Amino acid sequence: MRMVDVIDHKRNGSALTKAEISAFVEGYTNGEIPDYQASALLMAIYFNGMTDEEQANLTMQMLNSGDRLDLSDIPGIKVDKHSTGGVGDKTSIPLAPMVAALGIPVPMISGRGLGHTGGTLDKLEAIPGFEVERSEAEFKKQVRDIKVAIVGATGNVAPADKKIYALRDVTDTVDSIPLIAGSIMSKKIASGTDALVLDVKTGTGAFMKEEADAVKLANALVKIGKSVGMNCMALISDMNQPLGNMVGNALEIQESIAILKGEGPEDITELVMTLGSQMVVLAKKAATLAEARAKLEEVVANGSALEVFRQMIVAQGGDPRVIEDPTLMPQAKYHFELPAPQAGYVTKMTADEIGIAAMLLGGGRQAKTDVIDYAVGIELHKKVGDAVAEGESLLTIHSNTADVANIKELLYNNIEIGTDAQPIQLVHKIIK
Repeated sequence: MRMVDVIDHKRNGSALTKAEISAFVEGYTNGEIPDYQASALLMAIYFNGMTDEEQANLTMQMLNSGDRLDLSDIPGIKVDKHSTGGVGDKTSIPLAPMVAALGIPVPMISGRGLGHTGGTLDKLEAIPGFEVERSEAEFKKQVRDIKVAIVGATGNVAPADKKIYALRDVTDTVDSIPLIAGSIMSKKIASGTDALVLDVKTGTGAFMKEEADAVKLANALVKIGKSVGMNCMALISDMNQPLGNMVGNALEIQESIAILKGEGPEDITELVMTLGSQMVVLAKKAATLAEARAKLEEVVANGSALEVFRQMIVAQGGDPRVIEDPTLMPQAKYHFELPAPQAGYVTKMTADEIGIAAMLLGGGRQAKTDVIDYAVGIELHKKVGDAVAEGESLLTIHSNTADVANIKELLYNNIEIGTDAQPIQLVHKIIK
């Protein structure tokens, strides 16, 4: 099969066969197909899209390019959650132990962040001693023993995706729904879970700025999951302002602990409960979402969810004393308030720009080689819809740099105060 013929088929709008997709994935992964031909095919996919069958075939070919985790010897329905990411999105950290406290295995393979703030793994590493790299045997033992582990990818998972993603990054084909869907689902199916809840973000701080695009992506992800027998559903949730009140790694661990104590901000607590209820129903531990939510609220109220989080910290080498004393995590040297320039209501907080402000403080990576400062970040005191008096603090900047004039300017340019505002609707749609 000639690669130029495969490119020609997709360029002219034809659906690629399973054999053509297999030839591309295998040939590019092993180095037989050059970057320039792979780039041409990616661009053709970008412009012409893919059918459901093509997406499923692409996903499975990328999945089969590497290792697949076998969790069948762990009793129970294994349930995972994946988010497309956003500013202040630390939901996995309180969510996983909450669900695990109900006896549901939650084997969570997470990633690091690039841009904005750190990823889930970076946030957990703000806990002194916490180790995210685990062997497959250690990972499975931990899930079996305490029902939860949050780790980096083990083994050689979907190497085709790593190579194709790197090419997408430099050919401006990252925001192609079929390619995004294949990338996400090849890794999630490889992780060995039985059921998956997807949190697809939309808004200024999300990859999918428009809700219609987020819905398309969610539908693609769910269809791929179901095509391989995975029980799968998706939520479309809002990312027009940061999620929760904390943006920054140690700060977000502190907020995650507050959520597990029943003391977290209303918006992120609601999202955690909504996602968690779906996970509990998929695990068949509750017949209805209302019953599932009541069970989650109970494990928070009686402290068992927090205890599972403590056990996870200990199992992964971390210092559990951070639960009662967050100052054991890195702390910023300076704290600066951002006073409101006028009275009124907060009408806008541009999520991605607030995330960029946290990144510029050192809380995220502009390049993969950047070292994250776990201590820095932004603590919000007001959200969209809140009333504010002139001079009242909108937020606190946690910094290890004395001069934050550029950060303040960026924040002022992306927070608006008007005469009237409505709170943002958090969950837009549910897709099954």
